[in-house]
Amino acid sequence: MREARDALAALRVSVFRDFPYLYAGSSSYELEYLEVYFRSASAFSAVVWHGDEPVGATTMLPLVEAEAEVQKPFVEAGHELSGLAYFGESVLLREFRGRGLGVKFFELREAHARVLGLSRATFCAVDRPVDHPLRPADYVPNDRFWQHRGYRKVPELQASFSWPDIGDSESTSKSMTFWLKDL
Repeated sequence: MREARDALAALRVSVFRDFPYLYAGSSSYELEYLEVYFRSASAFSAVVWHGDEPVGATTMLPLVEAEAEVQKPFVEAGHELSGLAYFGESVLLREFRGRGLGVKFFELREAHARVLGLSRATFCAVDRPVDHPLRPADYVPNDRFWQHRGYRKVPELQASFSWPDIGDSESTSKSMTFWLKDL
């Protein structure tokens, strides 16, 4: 996983610039963020390459090993962390979407979670208003894709994460809602 760290960081910065994340981040911050995965013997990652260029990536680790702010909504709601897999991200460059890679990312992470003996999987997604001024006219949320994979949105499980939006110099808090699936 460390061998692909620069690719993972660059992909996160590139893909998360798009709506709905609008992330104005840096590779240096991303490398720091990814350390939690590098430290975990149970973490999983996959990177898709097109020649020498990384075009997609995904990560996963047991929720008990995730950052405290990821665990917090589950702890506060009384969920047992030990059976949960946390899917950190699936990022795929736009021109490589619609080819089954997103489905494969979920299949690989779910299979790894089962090998670890984890019984549920979760991830979170940013909440942006439908009338957000930077929402592209052709934007289609991933909700149906996630629902088709068996995930359900759990509005009572929310976290707040801060990052600078494109065009902003300061980080602001964003609401993120978790999705769950029994494996």
